Amino acid sequence: MANRPSCIKCVHYFVTHNPVQPHGCRGLGFKSAQNPAAMVFASSGIECQIFKEKKVQKQNMKNNNSGGSSGGLVA
Repeated sequence: MANRPSCIKCVHYFVTHNPVQPHGCRGLGFKSAQNPAAMVFASSGIECQIFKEKKVQKQNMKNNNSGGSSGGLVA
């Protein structure tokens, strides 16, 4: 369990609108009530083989400021 990948950090993970099955894996094509990596391990006995970490972009807080003249809509 210590080496189990974190699905939230995976490019294949998504959150569904179904409260009964809130977790999904696009890579393996299923939705579940549990973390998809836990479901893969429970059903196969091996850790997820398609985990691919998301590349997170760091955003500068100055660029996200809607005030000033940094662009945006003007009424």
